[in-house]
Formats: sequence, structure tokens, C-alpha cells
Amino acid sequence: MSNKIYVIGHVNPDTDSIAAAMGYAWLLRERDQAEAVAARAGALNPQTAWVLKRLGLEAPMLLTDASPRFESVMMRLDSIRPEAQLGAAWTLASKTGGVAPVVGDDGKPFGIVNGMSLFKYFTETLGPRPGDTTVREMMSAQCKDAADISIPKFAANAHIRDSLNRILRDEYNDYWVVDENGLYVGIARQREVLNPPRLKIILVDHNEPRQALAALEEAELLEILDHHRLGNPSTHQPIRFTVDVVGSTSTLVSELTAEAGLSMPPALAGTLLAGLLADTLILTSPTTTPRDHQAAERLSRWAFVGGSPLKGETINSYGNAVLSAGAGLSNRKPEEIVSTDIKPFEAGGFKFAVAQAEVTDLVQLTEHLKPIQSALDDLRDKRGLDFAMLLITDVVRGSSRVITSSNPPPVLDDLPYPPLTDGTRDAPGVVSRKKQMLPVVLGLLER
Repeated sequence: MSNKIYVIGHVNPDTDSIAAAMGYAWLLRERDQAEAVAARAGALNPQTAWVLKRLGLEAPMLLTDASPRFESVMMRLDSIRPEAQLGAAWTLASKTGGVAPVVGDDGKPFGIVNGMSLFKYFTETLGPRPGDTTVREMMSAQCKDAADISIPKFAANAHIRDSLNRILRDEYNDYWVVDENGLYVGIARQREVLNPPRLKIILVDHNEPRQALAALEEAELLEILDHHRLGNPSTHQPIRFTVDVVGSTSTLVSELTAEAGLSMPPALAGTLLAGLLADTLILTSPTTTPRDHQAAERLSRWAFVGGSPLKGETINSYGNAVLSAGAGLSNRKPEEIVSTDIKPFEAGGFKFAVAQAEVTDLVQLTEHLKPIQSALDDLRDKRGLDFAMLLITDVVRGSSRVITSSNPPPVLDDLPYPPLTDGTRDAPGVVSRKKQMLPVVLGLLER
């Protein structure tokens, strides 16, 4: 585990976040021979799920926090049965550093034979004067009689930090590690538990701690690859930090791949192309740069080859399919609409979040407005925010409507988006949360 590097995007990941993690992990393996693994910090949204299914790819592993778990410090030591002779435990302990795990026929921990448990057993059995009892006779006793059955058990996927008080209080040297069914999977030593290895993390498509997986401070942050504003976490040592002015992180990954003289497999290239086209609205968003156009051409050349799932596609046809897969309100619950693509921020003493949902026609907003407004208010309250905003974007016409949670701060009255009779605000030409809407909101809050 200590050699693994987890490449992961932000919570509530969008297609670019997932694609960048998958693409950069692949590049690190191919270029640097690193043991890089793509991960995700949350559930897939409908658009990303469609893309991966279309390309026949598995989703990255789910990694919601970076806090070390017991599975990271355990060793699956050999074990013996309770009925085995102590001689077998002695032999096993000589190979494991003094520990002989005793496991029942059902696979569950029974006890541990170690130096302390043997001394206790000999003392209780022989008394202060051993007499004529030989070592051979003692070693023929059953392990269950000499095992310490009070050893604490911890679930393999449990966080070590949650059990530190118990570990320090009980002062055992060894611990059982079990699976979700209570079956033996390994032994953890106290010295490793108190100094567990940190997960090695590379962040893509974000650099703000509030948008990262939980317990990032417990990990070893190696690198950041992003295209958003700065809000980066502090680090104990220098790291590679790349934040560039392009429309997607997938663009940056494709550039690094080309610089290395490599080309991605068609399906993976198609995933990054989907991330690029989704983030730039098929290269029409104001965040789009000439480098994004070049990256799209490069990725399409890799993705649309013969034998590829995308053979015969064009940038426009594939882009329209990607946007359509994530657009619409009717097939999603209001709670999902306001929380699937959402990012938290802090500015001017306010805690707030801005979500975005895509549609192919703003007309459909009318019938869904009331439940969406209610869901936005609930989200604000549950997350302890001062306010929440939702940008509903028409990806066909390149325009948006802004919905704000009830009773917003008076400073938001100065938003340059005209209020409409239904309580929303009209934002013609606004399609980018990052480049068009967020700077306006931050400007108002920080003035």
C-alpha cells in the first residue's frame, strides 16, 4: 500500500474530474512506472456513468477519505486451531515475531498465544514450583488453554484515528483485524498502528481543501493538477503544483501525454475527450482556449480510430451525446439536481455553495422550480451554509437561470442578473460557473 499513489478529483465529481483521474493515473503508470490508481471521492453523475458505459470502462475506486485504516497496517500471519498443541504455536511464533494467532474452524479469532499468555498459563498451571513437569509435557497442551482471548478486534476498513483512545488505554501490543463478518484477516502491531503509513494522494481538477476528499491532512499530498482558482491546502514540503488557464483538466492530461510521446488507448482517450467537451460545452464556453481545441483534436484522433467504441463519431456528435446524457430535470430528484454538481466556497465571512445543472431547454424549469427551490433551501440548512445557488444552464442556447436559496444576504441584490417574476434571475450568455458566475459572486461578497 505504501507504494500506491491515488489520483483523485473533487467530491461530487463531474466527468472532467473522473476522466482526469483515470487519464493521469494511466500516464503515471506508463511514463513513470508508478503504482498509480485512479479514484473518485463521490458517486458518479448520470453523464459520467453514461460515458463509462458507452466506452466499456469501469469506474475508479471509491475513496471518500484519506484517513489510514487498520487494513493498511495489518499482516495476514499464519494461524493455528484452538486444539493444536502449544508446540505448534511455539514454532509459529518463532516465525512471526512472537505471535501465534489462534483461529477457530469458523474463521473467527479465538485468541493469541504470545510470551505473556504463555507465562500466565505456566504460572497458573504449574504454580510457583514447576516440580517434575517437563517442557515437552507443557508443549503438548492445547493452544486454547494458553491463548489470550481478550485481544481487541478492529474492522479492516475502520479508521485508526477513531480507536486511538482505546488503543492507548488498553496497552495491548497486538490486535485482531477482521472483515465485515468478523472473520480473521490479519494482525496489527501497536507500533504500526500508532504510526500508520500515509496515503499518497495526487489531486486533479481542484485544489481547495473544502472540495477534496475528507481527512486530506492525514495524507501525503504529492501533486496538484488543476485549472481552477487558487485555494490550495498547505503542505509540509514542496510539491508539484500545476494550475493552468485551460477549459478542462483533461486538456492538461492530454498535453502531458503528448509531451511524453505517448498516445492513450481509444476508450480512455474518449473518456478524456468527454471531460473536455463537457467542461467547455463542446468548445463554446468562454473558458475554452486554443489549447482546448488542440487537445480535442488530439484526443479525437486517439479515440475515433478503427476498433474503438467511438469509431465514426465526430467531436460535435460525441459532444452532443455527452451533454444530452447529463442534461434534463425530469429524470432526477430535486435533491440530486441541487447536489450532484456542487462546489463549496468561503468569501467575505460567508459560507456558500454553487451548484450547476444542465438542460436542453429552460422551459422545463417552470414545472420543477418549486421543488428545486425547496431542495436548495434544505441543502443550505443541512450543510450549515449562509446561502446556496443553482445555475440552470441551457447547453443548446448558451444561457442560464440563477436560483438562490430563500432569504439570501442583501449583498446578492446587486447581482447583475435581472430578477424574473418566478423568483429566478436571468443570466443570458452565462454558461460557466467558474469563469462567469463565481467571480461576480466573490466580487460582491469581498467588496
